[in-house]
Amino acid sequence: MLFERVESEGLAHYSYIVGDGNEALVIDPRRDCDVYPKMASKEGMRITGVLETHRNEDYVIGSVELSARTGAEIFHADGHLNYRYGEAVEDGMRWKVGRLEVEAISTPGHTLGSMSYLLRDSGGEPWIVFTGDALFAGDLGRVDFMGMDRAEEMAGLLYDSIFDRLLPLGDGVIACPAHGAGSVCAASIADRKWTTLGIERKRNPRLQIESKEEFVEDMAVALEMPPYFKEMERLNLVGAPLLSSLPEPSPLPAREFAIASVEEIVLDTRMELAFGAAAVPGSLSIWLGGVPSFAGWFLPYDKEVLLVDETGDPGEAVRRLRRLGFDSIRGYLAGGMVAWHTAGMESSSIATANVHDLCLRLDRQEKERGWILDVRSGAELQKSGRITGAHQIHLTELPERIGEVPMDRHVYIFCGSGLRAMVAASILKRRGWKDLTVILGGLAGWSSAKCPVVK
Repeated sequence: MLFERVESEGLAHYSYIVGDGNEALVIDPRRDCDVYPKMASKEGMRITGVLETHRNEDYVIGSVELSARTGAEIFHADGHLNYRYGEAVEDGMRWKVGRLEVEAISTPGHTLGSMSYLLRDSGGEPWIVFTGDALFAGDLGRVDFMGMDRAEEMAGLLYDSIFDRLLPLGDGVIACPAHGAGSVCAASIADRKWTTLGIERKRNPRLQIESKEEFVEDMAVALEMPPYFKEMERLNLVGAPLLSSLPEPSPLPAREFAIASVEEIVLDTRMELAFGAAAVPGSLSIWLGGVPSFAGWFLPYDKEVLLVDETGDPGEAVRRLRRLGFDSIRGYLAGGMVAWHTAGMESSSIATANVHDLCLRLDRQEKERGWILDVRSGAELQKSGRITGAHQIHLTELPERIGEVPMDRHVYIFCGSGLRAMVAASILKRRGWKDLTVILGGLAGWSSAKCPVVK
C-alpha cells in the first residue's frame, strides 16, 4: 500500500498519492509532477486517476501535466466552471484503488463546488479525508474569492460543510488539507504537520464558535488577494502548457544580458547580502526561498524574466516560478555576477546595517533621525512589537503605497531578518529612491532609547 504527502516549498502546498495493488490516485498534484510517477513505479503501481479538490488560486495545478505523462483520468471539482479538461466530480462518486475506496464529498464554502475525498480502508471504515482548502490545521478556507457581496453566503455553506459533512465522519479520521502554515488560502493555519478531525474539533479556533450566525460573521472577511491569483484561475481552467513544450532558459553572456534587461525584468534570487553588495542595475531582489511567496506579488506576466542566481544553475528558481505560471523565462546571467564584473559592467548596491548600528544612529541624531520603513505584517507587529516612530507598510502593499515613502530623507528598511527588507529596497531603488539602508536582523538586538519597541 502507498500513502505519501508531497510538500511544495514556499507555497505550503500539500498533495497526496494513495495506492494499493497496482493502482494509485493523486490528489491536487503540483505542476512539476515527476515525483508521483516515481513513487508509484517504486511500488509497482501506475497512476490511474487525478482528483482535484477545487479550482486553485495560488498555484498551477499539475493535473494536465500528470495526465499527459501517465494517461491518468482527471476529475475536477467546481464543475459549474468552464473547464477545458477532465470530468466534473459529483457528490458521492467513488473510485476503487485496490482494496481501498475513495468517495467524493461535496464541501462548498471556500469555492462553490469544493470537494473533499474520503478514503476508506480495506474494511470499508473511514480512514483519511482529503479536505482541500475547506479544513486546515487550526483554520478554515477563506470565503472571499467570489467577492464580499457573497462572502456571508459562502461562509454559511462552509459551516454546513464542516459541521454536517466532515466532522460527523468521526474524530479518529485523519484530515489531510491542501495547505500548511504560510498559505495565503487562510488567515492563520497552525504549524501542525498532521491532524485529525477530532483534534480540529477540539483545538481549531474556528470550530469553537457556537452558532452559525457567529461563524458566518467570523469567517466573512476579506483577506489579501495577490494579483497573480487571476492568472492562476485562468490557467487552472484551461490547463497550463505542458512543461515539455516550454523552452529552457538560455545562458546569456553579460553584454547580451545587459541589452535584454532594458526591456525585460531581472529577478535576482541571491541572498540579501550578496544582492546588497552588487547587483545588475534595476533588478528585483527576491531570495530563492521567497520566490513562491513573493514572485506573484511583484513580477508581471506580460514581460519576460531574466534570472541572476547564486550558483549558475537556475533550475530550482525556474521550477518555483513555473509553479506560479511564469513560463516566459528568457535566460539567466551566465557566470553570475563574477562574469558581469569581469565584462566591465556597472553594478548597483544597497547599504546594509545591523540593528545595533541603527539604534546608535537613531539615538545620536538629535534633529533628523531618518525615516524607518517597517515592512512586517500587522500580525507580526502585534506579536513582536512596534518600533516607536516607524512607518509600517506591509511588503505586499508597498507598490500601491510607495508614495508614502519620502524621497528626500534617508530610509531605513526593517523586517525580521533583512530578506524582505531587501525586496522592498530593490522595489524602491527601481522606482528612483537612492538613500536606502537595509537593516539586518530582527528585534532581538533592538536597544534604541529614543525609538523603543512597544508591544
